[in-house]
Amino acid sequence: MDARDAELKKELDATLRARRDLGEEYDSALVESFLEKVDQRMDATVERRVRRQLAEQQMVVARDSRSPRPTDTWGERFGFAIVSLVLAVPLSAIGGGVADLPGLLVAWAGIVGVNVVQAVRTNPGLFGRRRGGRRDDDAWED
Repeated sequence: MDARDAELKKELDATLRARRDLGEEYDSALVESFLEKVDQRMDATVERRVRRQLAEQQMVVARDSRSPRPTDTWGERFGFAIVSLVLAVPLSAIGGGVADLPGLLVAWAGIVGVNVVQAVRTNPGLFGRRRGGRRDDDAWED
């Protein structure tokens, strides 16, 4: 567990302690505060990855390469999956505890959405594109 994961775990523990101390009337404010921290963490991660991808693309263009190499590794995909599952547990508990089934559904919709975006990012041809880089409906234009 790296320092950022430990920091997020501490934030979650503090939020749960505050909920016990303050009572249920502050649930939504505590959940919003924690989710804002998670959102900031995700934004920072996405920003860092975008910067890295841009730098790699610039290097590929500078080298005049026609086929950029994959920017993610198996370890990055595995790490993303682990973080997603680890965050799914407290987000499910918070969403279900605050808003019952609708809260649980919203939490899981967010989790699934983030994972779909990650899957599309790491596999650009996943939806509607063939290996040749053309969409399936482009085949009729030949």
